Amino acid sequence: MAGARAAAAASAGSSASSGTPQPQEPGLGELLEEFSRTQYRAKDCSGTGGSKVERIEKRCLELFGRDYCYSVIQNVNGDICGHYPQHIVFLEYESSEKEKDTFQSTVQVSKLQDLVNRSKTARCRGRFVCPVILFKGKHICRSATLAGWGELYGRTGYNYIFSGGADDAWADAEDVTEEDCALRSDTHLFDKVRGYDIKLLRYLSVKYICDLMVENKKVKFGMNVTSSEKVDKAQRYADFTLLSIPYPGCEFFKEYKDRDYMAEGLIFNWKQDYVDAPLSIPDFLTCSLNIDWSQYQSWDLVQQTQNYLKLLLSIINSDDDSGLLVHCISGWDRTPLFISLLRLSLWADGLIHASLKPAEILYLTVAYDWFLFGHMLVDRLSKGEEIFFFCFNFLKHIISEEFSALKIQRRKSLPARDAGFTVEDICMLRQKDRGSTTSLGSDFSLVMESSPGAAGSFTYETVELVPAGAQTQAAWRKSHSSSPQSVLWNRPQPSEDRLPSHQALVEAKSSSSSSSNHSDNFFRLGSSPLEVPKPRLTALSERETRLQEVRSAFLAAYSSTVGLRAAAPSPSGAIGLLEQFVRGVGLRGTSSSTL
Repeated sequence: MAGARAAAAASAGSSASSGTPQPQEPGLGELLEEFSRTQYRAKDCSGTGGSKVERIEKRCLELFGRDYCYSVIQNVNGDICGHYPQHIVFLEYESSEKEKDTFQSTVQVSKLQDLVNRSKTARCRGRFVCPVILFKGKHICRSATLAGWGELYGRTGYNYIFSGGADDAWADAEDVTEEDCALRSDTHLFDKVRGYDIKLLRYLSVKYICDLMVENKKVKFGMNVTSSEKVDKAQRYADFTLLSIPYPGCEFFKEYKDRDYMAEGLIFNWKQDYVDAPLSIPDFLTCSLNIDWSQYQSWDLVQQTQNYLKLLLSIINSDDDSGLLVHCISGWDRTPLFISLLRLSLWADGLIHASLKPAEILYLTVAYDWFLFGHMLVDRLSKGEEIFFFCFNFLKHIISEEFSALKIQRRKSLPARDAGFTVEDICMLRQKDRGSTTSLGSDFSLVMESSPGAAGSFTYETVELVPAGAQTQAAWRKSHSSSPQSVLWNRPQPSEDRLPSHQALVEAKSSSSSSSNHSDNFFRLGSSPLEVPKPRLTALSERETRLQEVRSAFLAAYSSTVGLRAAAPSPSGAIGLLEQFVRGVGLRGTSSSTL
């Protein structure tokens, strides 16, 4: 609760005043060591291992408290959910150090805790809708998918028989009446359980629900063990904006590891029997992204992850005050992947966790988004399903400004005058600046690509700057796949796996304008009102630098802990890069194209 935070601060203060030496803050290496040793379970937080977990949780609370005032939903011993943090953070608002002393809670924690207890049965494994990121006053939440009748009846019956229902909402007479038990009516049961889930979503002001499942319902042994909002027969979630954005499960990431950690050209096999969830996104959410969503089954893993992240960033940057829920099946593989990418991308723009350094935001997202929410790293490593490593190695693919929330905000704030160049603007150019008709046409379009003030028909969406490899799909050659999970394509690899730098664009302009006798005058500084503004370069460079620092810090820690335990792939792969650290070679001197 809200008082828990003050108590924790008071406890820390009393220890310091009494002269008791403070324990050293847990580092990323220690966190990964614990993470790779065992799966987190809230009920196991006792003994030596428990003290390590307690230190990790306290560190997370301290990092959240740097920039936010928050309340705490208590989950001691996993009373609510066995694989959620013992202290679930509910971020309320951003705050400065001065404001923290006068913190006043804006939420009724007791009501929220009650809603959580009642709604948890509606979700697979009891993994209820949980807010984890606060952006522009909106809650970005995570959860598992909806529980099907098989899990619902099975789990409640198991808990009743073996644990007396102590860890389940159905233990309360108010939650399960004799009438419910006698009738065994799916309709009555789902109305009650999912009704509480909907109340929690509305309490958190969530409007958008993004479902990453490739199935409509998860089937095991011929039984529907899970469901999803998109196939709810009673249309209980009709008031929400539902997005079906199918994304491969953790099993697919064994293909990523087997291909020497190369995600480029790795395409999921959408023709498998169990894949029955099509991509479905409302048109009003896609019109500004300039992405051909009909081609989603031809995207490789890089393109698919990039495009889904763009979609999520666009949703949370919308003008309304509605929150977002992201979930897969269990909510501990694909879900933390996108939650972590969202957190790091927004942080790199300086929009959340503004006071945290790269090492601190990295610690927070690994500890809170992955470890404390139950990602089974030990099991995934043993199977080679390295979705956790993919997440942080993927940061190299989102360093450009096209993934920046600041870019989206700037585009919305452009005045109508900047919608394009008027006839008067063009006529003001001196004849010698304009050059020939041919050179004006090519140079003009190149300037429009680089100038944020130049929109019109040459908007950022129209002139989409994508990696060179994305333009060569026609040259791909289908090759043999070792698994039905994937369809592999070989395509020419770009010299760099990020967007062209500003320097490259300038060189391209100089090259393309060589056919004109006057084009050099056109680009000389001060010779034209169309010169490229420089502040944009500074912002882009800062975002790139911050994300590269996070990625480098992760690779360094991973190499000394988790990376050395995994089955060794070819040294040319990503883990081969990690081995450079063992030999004393740092990543800071490595180019971003190599990384």
